[in-house]
Amino acid sequence: MIPGDGVGREVAAAGRAVLDELAAASLDEPAAASGTASADGAFAFEWTEFPWGCDYYLKTGRMMAADGLDVLKDFDAIYFGAVGWPSVPDHVSLWGLRLNICQNLDQWANVRPVRFHPGVVSPLRKADETTLDWVVVRENSEGEYAGLGGRNLSARGVGSEVAVQTALFTERGCERIMRFAFDLARTRPRAKVSSVTKSNAQQFGMVLWDETFARVAGDYPDVETESVLVDAMAAKFVLRPEDLSVVVASNLHADILSDLGSALAGSLGVAASANLNPDRRFPSMFEPVHGSAPDIAGKFICNPIGQIWSAGLMLEHLGEVAAGRAIVDAIETLLRESGPRTRDMGGQAGTADVGKALAEIVAQG
Repeated sequence: MIPGDGVGREVAAAGRAVLDELAAASLDEPAAASGTASADGAFAFEWTEFPWGCDYYLKTGRMMAADGLDVLKDFDAIYFGAVGWPSVPDHVSLWGLRLNICQNLDQWANVRPVRFHPGVVSPLRKADETTLDWVVVRENSEGEYAGLGGRNLSARGVGSEVAVQTALFTERGCERIMRFAFDLARTRPRAKVSSVTKSNAQQFGMVLWDETFARVAGDYPDVETESVLVDAMAAKFVLRPEDLSVVVASNLHADILSDLGSALAGSLGVAASANLNPDRRFPSMFEPVHGSAPDIAGKFICNPIGQIWSAGLMLEHLGEVAAGRAIVDAIETLLRESGPRTRDMGGQAGTADVGKALAEIVAQG
């Protein structure tokens, strides 16, 4: 567990409490004593918490321990809060912790479900009469966030420096995320994959993306496909979201579109994500979509639902599918029955209030 910075610490604590309550409800005494999963679905957690983040950086000059990546490789999963604080430049904190973990543990598939929960008011009128539920699949290892480039010529004086930021698209990287998206689509009520592109203006990397998508699609004749320019897809999220099932996009495009989807669903506070290493060579990492929110950190009013839903995704990845679904069911029960809500959803409840209510629901089974 890496709570990180700001509200990440608050929501991660709430998520851990729900997970521990769910595990306790699943266990009998022998299983609890051994701390292992049993054949009847019982399981338990062994937690190790790391203090990495911006406070750690201010003390040590590093966002995480020098051997942190090697340490993390021995875990089954990483439960992450948020990263970022005004005292540390954003590019330092993000690259020093979250992106450092994602890239070096090859967490190449970022899955961000967009679900319109019952009882949550959406700015879309269409949400009142249409079932809206899709998944954004984000290429998480290269693309616009590959970290390639540099700055130079600052010696020429103010106004003369040059910066180059290069996007990297590899055929292997494109293909594996697209196959992941197609395989996911086959498990959904509507088997459809929408590819997001900008090949009309980005004539190298995005054309390779398009060509790879067309080739991979040929291996999935049972799955509907479409290729949509990113600006048109932004409009489609608002105007025709009922036509979406699985949306696969590059690192930058999916990052932006998934936030748009979460806002349309009612709040960024309910949005969950999974940074997956589908090959399972390394642990995967699970986190809410929202950031560290310094403006409300310490007030304990942040919505923990995104963090708790991310725990559900973690359980499914670890093979505890029923337990993962129990968390989603608990969230929907809470929202449908007008349980406690934080301010972003029109309520006055605190982070712990929502977490406690969800823990009680999962404990009741």
